[in-house]
Amino acid sequence: MSTTASTATPRGRSASASGKTPAKARIVPQVSRTTPVLALDAGNYDLKFYNGNGHPKAIRSVRYQLPQGRDAVSYSEASPLIELPDGRRYHFGAQAYKYRRQQQTVIENKVELALLHLYACLEPLAGGVSEYGVDLHISTPDPARNGEAIQGQLLGSHEFTRNGIDFRIKVESVQVEREGMGAYYYAKTQGMIPPNGYTIVIDIGGGTWLTRLVDADGEVIDENVMDRGGTYELAVAISFDHRLTDHLGSSADPSIVMDGFRVNHAYADTGLAWADWLDEYLDPWFKGIFQTVKAQYTPYMPRVTRFLVTGGGSHLISERLQGHDLFAVMGDPQFANVHGLFLMSGDTQLCMTTK
Repeated sequence: MSTTASTATPRGRSASASGKTPAKARIVPQVSRTTPVLALDAGNYDLKFYNGNGHPKAIRSVRYQLPQGRDAVSYSEASPLIELPDGRRYHFGAQAYKYRRQQQTVIENKVELALLHLYACLEPLAGGVSEYGVDLHISTPDPARNGEAIQGQLLGSHEFTRNGIDFRIKVESVQVEREGMGAYYYAKTQGMIPPNGYTIVIDIGGGTWLTRLVDADGEVIDENVMDRGGTYELAVAISFDHRLTDHLGSSADPSIVMDGFRVNHAYADTGLAWADWLDEYLDPWFKGIFQTVKAQYTPYMPRVTRFLVTGGGSHLISERLQGHDLFAVMGDPQFANVHGLFLMSGDTQLCMTTK
C-alpha cells in the first residue's frame, strides 16, 4: 500500500505542562538502516505498545475526526494527532474527550481500524528517525476470518503525519496469531503455567472476552470468542443506574465509566462514584463469564490445572480469585499480551494484536 504525504499543516492551541504540544511545522523524516522491534496490542479500551525498554505505553482507544476547518487541541505522545495524505485528521487518546463527540473503538469494527491504530502507535526511533521498515506479528480473535483483511491493510508502504512529523513506513511482513496466546507465552516464562494438564486462558477485554484451552505443549485444543460481554457491557449497565443518572440528568457515558474502573470507580471529576455499590453489577457479570467457561469446557475440567486470567478487565475480579489455587491472575494484566508478543517476536519483528 503506497500513499503520498499531505501538505496541509495541522494547528493546535497551546502547549501545557503535561507535555502536550500544539501542532507545528513538519519535520522531514530521517532514515533508519535497521528494523525496529515494537509490540503493539490494539485493544478496545486502549492501544498498548512496547519496544523492550522500560514499561509499555498506552493510548486510550478513542478518537475524533476533525473537520477541515477545525483547529486541533494540543497533542502529546499519549494523545497523538494523525494526518492522512488526503487531509483527514484524527486525534487519539484522552485529548479526544475535549471535542464535542468522539468515536469509541469498543463499539466499532477493530479490523477496519487496524491501519489507523498502527499509525497512532508508531513513534520516531532514536535520533528522530521516522522512516523505517517493520515486520508485524499480529494476534486477532479469529485469524481465519480476519487475518487476510488485516494483512491487506498493513502490508506495503505508508506515508502519514504524526504529531507534526512526516513518517515513511514500510511494513514488510505480517504474521497473524490467535489473540490471548501472547499472555499465555508471557505467563509461561514467568513460571505461572504448570508443566502438566490443561490451561484455560480467560482474556477479559474492553469489548470482548475470550477463552483458549491450551495443553501442556502450548497447543490450542478448544476456544471460544465472545463478541460482547467485556468491561464495556458492565459499564453500560452501571451507566443507567439512577444513583448516577439522578445527578447527571441523563444516562452516564459508558466510556467514562470504563475510565473510572481504573481510577477509584469515579465518574470523571463530578464527585460521583459507584465503588460502594459496584458489587451489585460486578457479581452477575463475573458469574456469567465463568459459568460460560465451565459449560463449554466441562469434558476437560478434570484435567485443567490452571485458569490464567488476563486482559485489561481482569483487575476488577482479581480480589475474588485470591486464595484459589487453580487461578492465576497476570500481574499488570493490561500489558501481559503485549509483553508476550514482544517475546514471541524475536529480535527483529514488530508485533501487533487487535483485541
